[in-house]
Amino acid sequence: MYRLQNKTVFITGAARGLGASIARRLHQLGANVALIGLELEYMEATCADLGSCCIAIEADVTDAQSLVNAAEEVKRRLGPIDIAVMNAGILHIGNFDCADSAGFDRTLTVNLHGVINSIRAVLPQIVSQRGYILNVASVAAVINGPLVGAYAVAKAGVDALSNSLRIELARKGVSVGCAYFGAIDTDLVHGSRQHPAMAKMEASLPNFLGAEISVHKAVAVIENAITKRSSRVWAPNWISLIYAFRGVLQPIVEWRYSGGKDLAEALDIADSEEQKGDRHQNFKLGEAVNILVDKA
Repeated sequence: MYRLQNKTVFITGAARGLGASIARRLHQLGANVALIGLELEYMEATCADLGSCCIAIEADVTDAQSLVNAAEEVKRRLGPIDIAVMNAGILHIGNFDCADSAGFDRTLTVNLHGVINSIRAVLPQIVSQRGYILNVASVAAVINGPLVGAYAVAKAGVDALSNSLRIELARKGVSVGCAYFGAIDTDLVHGSRQHPAMAKMEASLPNFLGAEISVHKAVAVIENAITKRSSRVWAPNWISLIYAFRGVLQPIVEWRYSGGKDLAEALDIADSEEQKGDRHQNFKLGEAVNILVDKA
């Protein structure tokens, strides 16, 4: 078991939701926690609750230099980084053919390049500590549906990057994990379900696919991944089957929706909402490091 006592943990997207809850749990287990994100007031409030061995640093994962500066500040104030949890992410909903390119591109920048920037910033310290990196992906990384193309592309990239780094860094004593989650009871998921196109699509899915797991459950999975330095973890457990059989399941998903009435209606709704100016996408997205419009 990889003990957390006195380990220093770097957590992105830590202002609220899953990121903040991870910080609270790891601090409870004796870790020094560094909360990295844009909503400084939320992170400072968490640190005020936790007391010592917790710091909040405002940094944008799309700004590589700000992350390098953050990593150096963590080392100076808490000691070298042993563990990094790459949790920051946003979600853009839209039909690729008509979607706002700024929202699509921003999702790729935050969810994929943000992970790359974060890993590069902390990697020298992680290598020196023979530590652990955990990237938070999604079931969308392994089974891909409509309306969330940018999110799926980014999370699939995180999955692939984790696999490559796991092999490359093993000789340096560094372990790399990836967490695959379904819907979690966070603002990110609640916000996405405010979009009428997404609500239309989810109404056509089996209930278990859209069922939310608690933040507590997701944090327990993260804790287990870190203490075991796991390569892959998931919740709910059925995601492990999708991971194993994605080559079979993806064509079934495509067949299920191709030419279907539900998909056609959802795409029409998405196009209509796009013309209204993305009024359903100007909300804070939970663990997100930014707001799509206000901080783009």
